[in-house]
Amino acid sequence: MIHLSVAIGRFFEALFFAILKVAGVVTAGVVGIALAGAVLFLIARMFLQRRSK
Repeated sequence: MIHLSVAIGRFFEALFFAILKVAGVVTAGVVGIALAGAVLFLIARMFLQRRSK
């Protein structure tokens, strides 16, 4: 019975860490896309200001 308890505990531990890993990858992707959008926005604004002068 103890072995089953250990196996279930390890299963849920692995499941928990897999969920954290996926959440981390998704968060990193969203932050990366947001940073890329901000940089592109700033570059576009800089070009538009330079062009209007």
